[in-house]
Amino acid sequence: MSKYVVAGATGRVGSIVAGDLLARGEQVTVLARDAAPAASWSGRGAQVAVGSLADAAFLARVLEGATGFFTLLPEDPAVPDFHGHRRRMADAIAKAVRQSRVPHVVMQSAIAASLPDRNGPAKDLHYLEGALRATGATITASRACYFQENIASAIAPAKQAGVFPSLMPSADAAFPTIATLDAGRFAARALTSPPARSESVDLFGPAYSMRQMAEKLGAALGRSLTIVDIPPAGQVAALTEAGLPPAFAEAVAELHAAFAAGIIAPNGDRSLAGVTTLDEVLPGLLWAEPRAASSTPARAK
Repeated sequence: MSKYVVAGATGRVGSIVAGDLLARGEQVTVLARDAAPAASWSGRGAQVAVGSLADAAFLARVLEGATGFFTLLPEDPAVPDFHGHRRRMADAIAKAVRQSRVPHVVMQSAIAASLPDRNGPAKDLHYLEGALRATGATITASRACYFQENIASAIAPAKQAGVFPSLMPSADAAFPTIATLDAGRFAARALTSPPARSESVDLFGPAYSMRQMAEKLGAALGRSLTIVDIPPAGQVAALTEAGLPPAFAEAVAELHAAFAAGIIAPNGDRSLAGVTTLDEVLPGLLWAEPRAASSTPARAK
């Protein structure tokens, strides 16, 4: 039986990957930083390994004998050295992949990771993609466009003040989005059907403008929402005022500036299209509203 190791199983994409693999009868080990949130996976038939993606020795032990590995690069806005922390984690992941000789790695990446710099949090994804390719393993970089679940950050201001904050350059320009459900399913499929060589895959889905998103969220809440455009010059201040640490606020603003400048474009080896709509995603976000209200601001990932 094949053995798959899945990081981020307590998050949105990783939980879909692990669940899909278990449904196919595969042997799955989920990675978790804390035992309590991951406890339910034991009841579903998965092994649970508790440790950090920044611990190369731990990760190499778990990956020993694995057929495939799904990984991502978590964001911790509270860490002062935001990029440095993620680069060290990326180095540890790559070191473990090299030492364990796991043959295939599916990495959750982003369209913006095609650029090495000037792209906010995605520059660290670009770094991890490169580090993984240097290990000798076959790498599938699953580059998602804007996650539909990013709308969760607008739920609290929508409910409290009837506003929908937007950092995008235009409220009326539609852009592709994808649900984490589709991204997770694509990743699980890639793990069980590895490519002959490393590749990057662009993930797309239904296109929406910020105005359409605001209308859909407003309809779900039963109220009309006013879009509040936050200009580039005021984005860092607005984000820090909302509670984000300065380093992370600057990274988010930099990413949106890259989109506004038109320097981010898909350039994967192929593309896949998800079919899940925002109307299907919204009920789950509203049901989990306490969690959504504490999430980071909407951004392309």
